[in-house]
Amino acid sequence: MKSLSKIVMVIAVLLSSINGFAQIKNAKTETVKIYGNCGMCKTTIEKAGNVKKVASVDWNKDTKMATLTYDGDKTNQDEILKRIALAGYDSEKFRAPDDVYAKLAGCCQYDRPVKTVAKNKEAGMDMNAGHGNHDHGQMAASANKDAAQNRSQLKAVFDNYFSVKDALIKTDAATASANAAELAASLKAVDMNKLSAEEHTAWMKVMQDLTANAESISKSKDVAKQRSAFAALSGSIYTLAKVSKQDTPVYYQHCPMYNGGKGANWLSKENAVKNPYYGSQMLTCGSTVETIK
Repeated sequence: MKSLSKIVMVIAVLLSSINGFAQIKNAKTETVKIYGNCGMCKTTIEKAGNVKKVASVDWNKDTKMATLTYDGDKTNQDEILKRIALAGYDSEKFRAPDDVYAKLAGCCQYDRPVKTVAKNKEAGMDMNAGHGNHDHGQMAASANKDAAQNRSQLKAVFDNYFSVKDALIKTDAATASANAAELAASLKAVDMNKLSAEEHTAWMKVMQDLTANAESISKSKDVAKQRSAFAALSGSIYTLAKVSKQDTPVYYQHCPMYNGGKGANWLSKENAVKNPYYGSQMLTCGSTVETIK
């Protein structure tokens, strides 16, 4: 009887899985490697990657291979792997934040692949060669090039954020919506492999919220709702700005009146206060609370 019960249970699980796939329209199936160790890892990986009627993940703990089935019109492989990385599990494309990995149970802490950032910095260098063999001019030029690439990855993100802020200062909902759409596009264009280690960790923490709030502003024509999403967006942008090299100072500013006196913050390229939460009603309400260089 016990054997029969197990068979029935297995069949039920398989049928449930098949039904889940059947509900996904425009289904694409891909196989990718995701690092992990055990059954607990499997549960976390699949829970993080699954989205009802949109994406389904089946991970094999022995092969470390995951089968991704998803609606290609609503999501993509990168979005699924980013969610899994945010849950603590590295894939061949995205590395989980170090602090999230550190919180995994001991049995789940798999051997991690080498960071892409570290690998890039060491590319072309013979670490066993004598110190005199290094071309320091070439090394400095390479380091400067890497730093410039890191800045360029996030430059469009910051520029589009400031464009959204400027539109809200003018209480221009249509322009804020259009600029937020550009911001959402620039977020998707970021190549995480070209970010510094600190930027990478911060990016993995805020990426989902950044995208959600940028899209919320872009889809709305109600300036009050746009400003509410902008307040949340600004918190994530601040996290990125703190770990990203800035060509010019960025000013972190605070409005004490917004949201019923709870206040809200934003970032600006100029120290003079121009309030995006009230526009002309209270244009200079607020103060600079931090200068990020």
